[in-house]
Amino acid sequence: MSDTEYRFTVRPLTEEEGGGWLVEHPDLPGCMSDGETVEQAIANAEDAKRCWIAAMKEAGRPIPPPSAEPAEEYSGKWQLRAPKSLHRRLAERAKREGVSLNTLAVSLLAEGLGERSAHGD
Repeated sequence: MSDTEYRFTVRPLTEEEGGGWLVEHPDLPGCMSDGETVEQAIANAEDAKRCWIAAMKEAGRPIPPPSAEPAEEYSGKWQLRAPKSLHRRLAERAKREGVSLNTLAVSLLAEGLGERSAHGD
């Protein structure tokens, strides 16, 4: 079983919570991390997931399997067509930030969804 199969959630933290972004792995109780940016929070959560699984293995405790609920319904992959000018701008920004185009797109989408849910949508 690959630990990369675990789903996660991303949400903005309020100012009272310290700001930034929180990532949680619902299948791994207590496994969460945060960061100032979505990208940082996701990277920190990947590290937290690896440490959580390693600690459970070391303690001889069972590691829950990834939930089948969303993973079976959604592959996490789809094709998207965009205007060439938008593709260029995104690719240039990803290069400046030192991330892949996919990572940048996922981060921007997560930020947008966080903003929308923060406004009650």
